[in-house]
Amino acid sequence: MELSAYAQSETGLSKEEIRTLLETSLEDREYKNVLIIPPDFTRFHSNAGLITNLYYHMLRERGANVDILSAVGTHCPVTEKQAKTMFGDIPFSVFRTHNWRTDTVRLGEVPASYLEEITDGLWKEAVSVEINRRVMDPTYDLILSVGQVVPHEVIGMANHAKNLFVGVGGSDMINKSHMVGAVYGMERMMGRDHTPVRKILDYAWTHYLSRRPLQFVLTVCTAAEEKIFTHGLFIGDTRKTLEDAIALSQEKNITFVKTGMKKCVVWLDPSEFTSTWVGNKAIYRTRMAIADGGELIVLAPGVDKFGEDVQVDALIRKYGYRGREHILREFQKPENADLRENMGAAAHLIHGSSDGRFRITYAVKNISQEEIESVGFYSADYDRMAAGYNPKTLRSGYNCIDGEEIFFIPNPALGLWINEEKFRR
Repeated sequence: MELSAYAQSETGLSKEEIRTLLETSLEDREYKNVLIIPPDFTRFHSNAGLITNLYYHMLRERGANVDILSAVGTHCPVTEKQAKTMFGDIPFSVFRTHNWRTDTVRLGEVPASYLEEITDGLWKEAVSVEINRRVMDPTYDLILSVGQVVPHEVIGMANHAKNLFVGVGGSDMINKSHMVGAVYGMERMMGRDHTPVRKILDYAWTHYLSRRPLQFVLTVCTAAEEKIFTHGLFIGDTRKTLEDAIALSQEKNITFVKTGMKKCVVWLDPSEFTSTWVGNKAIYRTRMAIADGGELIVLAPGVDKFGEDVQVDALIRKYGYRGREHILREFQKPENADLRENMGAAAHLIHGSSDGRFRITYAVKNISQEEIESVGFYSADYDRMAAGYNPKTLRSGYNCIDGEEIFFIPNPALGLWINEEKFRR
């Protein structure tokens, strides 16, 4: 089954248009037990919250039992407050928590020979394929994987099998897929399909989940002033569902600028971004657009930690965002087993540095400026910086502030910005 709906205006699909397509996807079958796997609160603007809510009530009206397993990956579990804000009136009792270290079963592996082939010889280790045990529970007669296709720093374009093998996957896949992306180079992958990491996940999906009753429900969205615009909705169980969504996302979520930005200011909504682990999307999504010698200012009033858990937070504090070559050297040292055992964290540290090409300044309120500087960023007082670059009055794109041209991005998670000159070379 392949279903799709494209918005006919820039305001996106209406709730009724979305509801109609979801109802069509449930026709001609009865379901007893359904598992819905939506993203967590950090993907609030995916419109997966509305879609999950609509599916939940449709299925309950048909007599089905419904469980919801949020694809948190390594992020913090969804709180009851977040669930209510994102998913509406779904009872919190039906939400299940995924623990990427303990809640998985092993299905097999992606072989080393395949990894070597797809990475041009840069990676030569096999990757274990693990997934939350609920996905393999035979009592579920329908599994709905819901999420947004958008440019992504690790895989190129987010979602589809990533929602499963990373979102509710195990430590080996999460760690090694992120490290493969870091070694291969994020700028070779962002905004593109058929990257090495995508090929790893495609292999795992086709070899180990082909017999599960799985449907992907993929959105392509933009957002402005807290309004979500769903430009496309794609439902199906083949790769075409992903490819159609990627084509639309490349049109809607990638912004080309004519020349490199000299100063870019990014706002991180405090309800969505509370750590640099998530907040560094401000770096990932702009690095291809910022000029050499330029500056990125990250307005981060909600950031109060580095990692999403204690172990990763400690690793970030220990090694810092000090560049690709530095982290690779530290990774190879015999005494740094902690870093090798957490490849996802090592990859994150590589991604979160500009490698000295441009300056990164974090403006914070809830973590000390000294702590920010200790991990390799420049720091600034949030209130002072926000007074000069007011996120409430700046418009998305170019602005002129006291004769200075700056580029403002109100939510880095929703797109990718690329210097057209650099991209074409």
